[in-house]
Amino acid sequence: MNTDELESALRRAEDRVLGIQATLHRWARDDPRRVFDDLFNLVTDRAFLLVAWDRVRSNKGAKTAGVDGATALSIVVRVGVEGFLDGLRASLKDRSFRPVPVRERMIPKPGGKLRRLGIATITDRVVQASMKLVLEPIFEADFLPCSYGFRPGRRAHDAVAEIRYLATRPRSYEWVVEGDIKACFDEIDHTALMGRVRGRIADKRVLDLVKAFLKSGILGEDRQLRETNAGTPQGSILSPLLSNIALSVLDEYVAQRPGGPATGRCRGTAWSAELSTADLAEVRTVCPSSAGD
Repeated sequence: MNTDELESALRRAEDRVLGIQATLHRWARDDPRRVFDDLFNLVTDRAFLLVAWDRVRSNKGAKTAGVDGATALSIVVRVGVEGFLDGLRASLKDRSFRPVPVRERMIPKPGGKLRRLGIATITDRVVQASMKLVLEPIFEADFLPCSYGFRPGRRAHDAVAEIRYLATRPRSYEWVVEGDIKACFDEIDHTALMGRVRGRIADKRVLDLVKAFLKSGILGEDRQLRETNAGTPQGSILSPLLSNIALSVLDEYVAQRPGGPATGRCRGTAWSAELSTADLAEVRTVCPSSAGD
């Protein structure tokens, strides 16, 4: 497939993906109890995989290899886009695909601390990107307006603007509460997270893929392989969506509290001063480190 053919195929694929995403989102929005049970065929759909590849290839991280040493460019040179995606699709369809451990890279943070990034292989990134194309429109229908992080068309600056707007209204808010969940990406409970995912997804093949990525392991900078019994790797394509699914329980809790924002306008604006063990049981289960925060 030459460049012009690839670009034409990509445009058609993007149109198809966008149309299906709109349908998934509408179905999820119109029926909050709907559980989707036939999504694997979309994850392995040629159009979804092609769009996923383009997003991975276009990302600046495409030059960074995972544990297999492959970059997007080396894949194009070795087997070509069409050959790569055909082989990947076949391995997904026959269930022989297995995620491999992410490559650990420690990034310095202000104050001398380190942030752990997990660098997946290009192959795993494409699968995750395809899964995100399918899953995100469904879960976006459930997320409250108070959630701004890691969501399409939203950013932290929008949350700041919302706070400024609310603070300058005639009936202004008097408090802004800032909090942090320690090592959230590292400590999300897999069992609790999968329970939240199953609230919308019943396709076992998709659930198995999500769990496989969660359990794929980490190859440390010390070359030691470590199991991942909790958390989702920071830097993973799926991790932002999975973290929002986990943290949506916190948004729901805040929005439902007496005096809380009925529309969930801003995460944390009406946090109760009295948080009992029973009240925060589910929050603790999903993200254990929040228990004393």
